[in-house]
Amino acid sequence: MRIIFSCLFLLTFFSSFAQEEVKPEVKPIVKIDSLYREDQFYFSVTYNMFTDIPIAFKQNKFSLGLSGGFLRDMPVNKSRTIAIAAGLGLSYQNYYQNLTISQDGSGNIIYGVNDSGQFVSNRYRQYSVDLPIEFRWRNSTYESTKFWRIYGGVKLSYVFSDSSILDDGEKTYRINNNAAINKFQYGPYLAAGYNTWNVYLYYGLSPLFNSATTLSGEKINMKTLNAGLIFYIL
Repeated sequence: MRIIFSCLFLLTFFSSFAQEEVKPEVKPIVKIDSLYREDQFYFSVTYNMFTDIPIAFKQNKFSLGLSGGFLRDMPVNKSRTIAIAAGLGLSYQNYYQNLTISQDGSGNIIYGVNDSGQFVSNRYRQYSVDLPIEFRWRNSTYESTKFWRIYGGVKLSYVFSDSSILDDGEKTYRINNNAAINKFQYGPYLAAGYNTWNVYLYYGLSPLFNSATTLSGEKINMKTLNAGLIFYIL
């Protein structure tokens, strides 16, 4: 009987030792990002135009504008759908038109509005550092990158390089960093759209030239108007 009880005791002991409690797998806790930011890098492609143009002024070919930069997104409400943003960027603007800029024998700059048949090619281009400041509305969430947005603001620009190139068939006039160009330019803009595709419109309030008149005595008060697409990432 002792042998039987001893066997039963050993079987019970090893059985309880082998049956260790299996703990359920603990899944890692995923924290919801309640501090996310949106659209901190941008890139735009625009068609460049002018307003307040001189008499007989015309554009030709495709006048391209490119810009890109960084914007610091700063939400102001708990759901982070309303924000303000400020940043820094660079712009390249190119214009093909019939406002010619040349020089006389004394080196004085001459402005004229000429028929396209009177020259071979004519263009103006500028490079600027931009400071955009905008108010933002979007219906975004931390887990979705596809949402509606309406962003509006003001862009302040400093033109650090500009050049006009005129080929009249006999001579090429290249004028760099024209003193008559308004180096500080500013204007409101609007960007709106869904997901990747967003329309963009900028209207310059400051004239391109701070002091310039054509040969006919007309003051040049042209302002820029850029329309195109803007893309946001991160």
